[in-house]
Amino acid sequence: MKKNIHKLEKCHSVKDMPKDMRPREKLQKYGCSQMQNYELIAILLRTGTKERPVLKLAEELMTKYKKLEFLFKLSVSELRKEVGIGLAKATELVAVFCLAKRYFDELIENEKKKLFNTAINSPELAISVIRGIINDYSKENFSVLCLDVRNRVIDVEVVSTGNLTSSIVHPRETFFTAIKKNAASIIVFHNHPSGDPEPSEDDIKITKKLYEAGKILSIELIDHIIVTKSDYVSMKDRGYF
Repeated sequence: MKKNIHKLEKCHSVKDMPKDMRPREKLQKYGCSQMQNYELIAILLRTGTKERPVLKLAEELMTKYKKLEFLFKLSVSELRKEVGIGLAKATELVAVFCLAKRYFDELIENEKKKLFNTAINSPELAISVIRGIINDYSKENFSVLCLDVRNRVIDVEVVSTGNLTSSIVHPRETFFTAIKKNAASIIVFHNHPSGDPEPSEDDIKITKKLYEAGKILSIELIDHIIVTKSDYVSMKDRGYF
């Protein structure tokens, strides 16, 4: 990457580059699979500055924010603070990022529809369903899966967002959707942004409180699962209830 950038230090726009190194022509010839993220961004930027050719500008942008998910969260005003990005470029980038996020949201919604009527009979299957629902591991979300008498998913709802405590997650809100949907049982789950799935004291308190509430309401709590991007803990398997 840096070798190519060095060769293009005097190329301030895509049109100044040799044809075999132009991102647009490369995309047309080889397709998206052969493109680096910074090259795709360079196509959107089109031009650089006197000090920074467009590929270098795009490469520095990706280096600074590291991942697309962080870049996609930037607003027009935040992007305008970057060297070489004015109002027009910032607006175009945000528009593209917005479309990409909406496309991803559509995929998630389609996956959710596929998950409904899936019978859950193991923590492993529950995890496959849960991972199809969670689209943001950076914030802690507490959600409930409503199941019918055959343990098939009939609905899912986020109950709380933010740092969870036993005082924030209340049985009333947790079982509200289950009662509306005539659920026979529920599985609750939440993610740990830290990446560590080990339950906290509040996680244990919440689980025990929900289990007792479920017995009173005759809506069984099948499991409380803590999930990260690469791991999970089943509170049921751990024997917390």
